[in-house]
Amino acid sequence: MADGDAAPAARLTAWAPLTNRIFRLLWIAQFGSNIGTWTQTVGAQWLLVGHGAVLVTLVQVASGVPVLLFALPAGVLADLVDRRTLLLTAQIAMACLAGLLAVLALAGPLPPAALLALTFLLGCGAALSAPAWQAIQPSLVPRAQLAQASALGAVNMNTARAIGPALGGVLVSLAGAGWTFALNAVSFLGIALVLLRWRPVRSAPRAEQERENVRTALRAGGRYVRHSPRARRVLVRAALFTPGTAALWALLPIVASQRLGLGSSGYGLLLGSVGAGALIGALLLPKVSRSMSGDQLLAGSTAVFAVALIVLATARSTVIVAALLVFSGSAWIGALSTLNAAMQITLPAWVRARGLAFYLIVFQGGQALGSLLWGLVAAWTSLRTTLSGAAGLLLLSAVVIWHRRRRDAHAFDPSPTDAWPGPVLTLEPAPSDGPVLVLVDYMVGEETSEAFRAAMQHVERSRRRTGATTWGLYQDAQQPSRFLETFTLASWSEHLAQHHSRYTGLDREFETRARDLVTAPPRITHAIAPGPLASQSHAAPAQQRTS
Repeated sequence: MADGDAAPAARLTAWAPLTNRIFRLLWIAQFGSNIGTWTQTVGAQWLLVGHGAVLVTLVQVASGVPVLLFALPAGVLADLVDRRTLLLTAQIAMACLAGLLAVLALAGPLPPAALLALTFLLGCGAALSAPAWQAIQPSLVPRAQLAQASALGAVNMNTARAIGPALGGVLVSLAGAGWTFALNAVSFLGIALVLLRWRPVRSAPRAEQERENVRTALRAGGRYVRHSPRARRVLVRAALFTPGTAALWALLPIVASQRLGLGSSGYGLLLGSVGAGALIGALLLPKVSRSMSGDQLLAGSTAVFAVALIVLATARSTVIVAALLVFSGSAWIGALSTLNAAMQITLPAWVRARGLAFYLIVFQGGQALGSLLWGLVAAWTSLRTTLSGAAGLLLLSAVVIWHRRRRDAHAFDPSPTDAWPGPVLTLEPAPSDGPVLVLVDYMVGEETSEAFRAAMQHVERSRRRTGATTWGLYQDAQQPSRFLETFTLASWSEHLAQHHSRYTGLDREFETRARDLVTAPPRITHAIAPGPLASQSHAAPAQQRTS
């Protein structure tokens, strides 16, 4: 897997991921698709400009709300089924929906309700494919290039954000909005063609994956994120960054049309400034990343975005607005690449799509709800008040991120390892047998008992992340040097998954720290709840092994 192909950070360039053929082809195809998406977005927003700020912002809301509804089920699917097939199906479905939208628009006036409904359905397709799309990135590029790959993805989006609206403005003025929808329909086919040619290396099927259903997989994903401080930290930072930035993307069409008096082409040129800033940010990212931590870069990007909104709230010069949008594009790249790469690097492969689904809910859901919020505030107050409020929120977020800055997730190892040997039992339980109780008996010296308790707090999170539904640590009242760790799992297959595919280098590090403090090898007991036929199938007592 590409995760292990780390390259020295000093040798990395902004374009390094493009040397990987499949990544390069998918990047080019995605660029075409993003141009189609932004062409359609501008066409849709421009059709609604005359209906007020709220309806204009509802285009962003209709695109983003499906992430809140479907990202988690999509993440589960992306971890349980073939991701290539899932992505291919989503691209074809979105092409059909965009084609229907084009037919309706070209046939006559398109009511706002129909436009928003079909935009929502297209958002559903994007929500279905987004976790799988994010999850395949570590298999396309080496681990050390993930930050650059995330930055290139953001450059892709923002450069398309520059070209698409300009092209959309030309199409709207020359042929009508229907042709922007038709172009978007065709743009999805490029990704579909590359996916058809891609033949990813398939790992051997894992027994626990084959038995895992959607409900248990969803619970496992939520359990992992809940007990992973690093994943939660990324989600909190995304929640701090996204709501304030949504004001720029949601209200820029209103600024362009009402304050600056620009048409659709002028609006496209403003977005071109964002794209130029994104490109500059991507070029500077490798150098900046070597001198700043991820949290420092995120805090700085958030502050720059806030200053841009403050200027945008008062500026009436197109030149000034275009210049500050360049800085906004660079700040957007810095923040987006930091958050994306941190989440991808933090998550192990077995739960990556589900974990990224939580991230997408926070990020894109924050964009969607933020767009609606700022649209309502702008309708009730003014553009100046709304943009100033968003800037104030971002400045506060930058202070919080800076104050809570921590070391980067790159220092930790989420790759799977089989260093934890499987249990040796007289009877082999069926995969569905359970619940399973595991007891680990430790002998700890008096002088290291406090350190052992502290180390076991990390072990607890590791056990819970990898499948434990309950966990406890007990000290023997008669023999204080003896500690008993107990944890339960829903089934035997969950425990096998915990031993193998879910056990990572980070989990091994935590367990090693605790076991370095014991005076004798721990004794481990596995006990399985007896079923209806316990007298026949589980007549033997629970087995023990010493590790």
